[in-house]
Amino acid sequence: MYLHNQRFILSAVLALYCSFPLFAQGPQVSSPTSQGRKLATQTRRYPWHQNITATIFWIGESPTARNPTPNHASSWDTKWEKNYGGYDNPDPAARASDFTPKAFTPRQNPFYIALPYNDRVDHRMHKIEAHKVIPWWKDLNPLPGETVLKGRWVQIHYKGRSCYAQWEDCGPFHTDDWRYVFGKKRPKNTKNSAAGIDLSPAVRDFLQLKSGAKVNWRFIEFAHIPKGPWSRYGDNNPFVNKELDPQRIAQKKLQEYLERRKNR
Repeated sequence: MYLHNQRFILSAVLALYCSFPLFAQGPQVSSPTSQGRKLATQTRRYPWHQNITATIFWIGESPTARNPTPNHASSWDTKWEKNYGGYDNPDPAARASDFTPKAFTPRQNPFYIALPYNDRVDHRMHKIEAHKVIPWWKDLNPLPGETVLKGRWVQIHYKGRSCYAQWEDCGPFHTDDWRYVFGKKRPKNTKNSAAGIDLSPAVRDFLQLKSGAKVNWRFIEFAHIPKGPWSRYGDNNPFVNKELDPQRIAQKKLQEYLERRKNR
């Protein structure tokens, strides 16, 4: 009877994981082969946000009239610059050929972005709509105040080139624009040509664009990301730190759920 119940619970949870809608818009990236049944973290597709103004920001950036928020800390890391390893100098002369700063080897992924939504009110509480609007929320079942956004991957497409980067901060200008970030609305921000995504110097240089360029972007599951310069650095990078692989995390969460059910 116990084994029968466990199989039932496992099937129900997997069915829930795989119940999200699939999207097949824009250029597709082939997924690495895998054995066994795929969870939603491998199969889910996301729609493109098209013709979005991109601006450039960087770790350690001081406030200016166009960007009044300093970037020594992020929305999720009060010691962002220190944990990254230093000032991510955007000056092209200060950049190495592998898209990293010349002054040091970054301890986190230099391919990072910001989007205008934060799922947390503070370290103890999520925003009231977060569990409804974030597609991968149920994969992770977070503790109160635990972000499910930090480190998520996006694909940015510009003039025939695609770059992949991790979501590491909130902005530009807003932290509550879920209707744009997870929906079909245009960015509600009106500053800097209605900017809707901030890109790091590494993303800028890989895509060969300037601040103010129009890009397409979408969320993408880690299982669909090819290796590239975005896969080489960072203790926050699942290419480097396998414990951060979203598929592994989802499986761990599933096992924890089954253990709690067994011990009731």
